[in-house]
Amino acid sequence: MVVSLVTLASALHAIDRLPAGQQATPLAGMSIAAVLAFVASFSIGMGPIAWVYSSEIFPLRLRAQGCALGTAMNRVMSGAITMSFISLYKAITFAGSFYVYAGVAAAGWVFMLFFLPETRGRSLEDTEQLFGGGGGQDSSREDERDAQNKSAELTSSQQ
Repeated sequence: MVVSLVTLASALHAIDRLPAGQQATPLAGMSIAAVLAFVASFSIGMGPIAWVYSSEIFPLRLRAQGCALGTAMNRVMSGAITMSFISLYKAITFAGSFYVYAGVAAAGWVFMLFFLPETRGRSLEDTEQLFGGGGGQDSSREDERDAQNKSAELTSSQQ
């Protein structure tokens, strides 16, 4: 993803530096290929992180709210990037904008590498313990008691 953004920025920078009247066809082709590579790498890499990771790291009782907040933050940040692009490219050129995006993507990759633990192959209970949610037998006993209390409440309200 970072490589495709740097490639796109470099191709756009080279197009800006071309003398007037010179064809930019190869550079335009490289730009299109870089955009396609970015979309492909984003779709299989950082794109689904907001939904996949948030559905794994929150305990069951908070999962819906946590996923909702993760999705909302994803949409807000997408909107902020989209709405600020024109101002950004007018201030620092098209190429500069994509160099900035490549830097942000690289920083995000480093953050995920060092600060977000791998959850593949772990049960949801293990993941909950990993993030300090407790889990274990005490939590499951508490959940069981809550379920029994709710069941008793429903039974008494139906009578």
